[in-house]
Amino acid sequence: MDTKLISIGLGNVANAGKFVAIVAPGSAPAKRLVQDARDSQGSNLIDATAGRRCRSVIVMDSGQIVLSSLLPETIARRVNGSMDDFGKDDEDEA
Repeated sequence: MDTKLISIGLGNVANAGKFVAIVAPGSAPAKRLVQDARDSQGSNLIDATAGRRCRSVIVMDSGQIVLSSLLPETIARRVNGSMDDFGKDDEDEA
């Protein structure tokens, strides 16, 4: 199986082949998912926002939740191989 690492912002990368969903953090189910991951004793939550506003919640096939400061649409474009936003700095999204 090929490992496709993509940038999820601020110098962080994730294996796109393990993504189940990329969702906006504003809905009640997404908030509940993040809160449950924070409350669990394991390491189910990976915060890759570096203190910035969370704009995406990435659900991994392992059950881990990854928080990103990039918009879901930006991450989806990167997963699908679109090159038009790779030259942008992460600051453009903030």
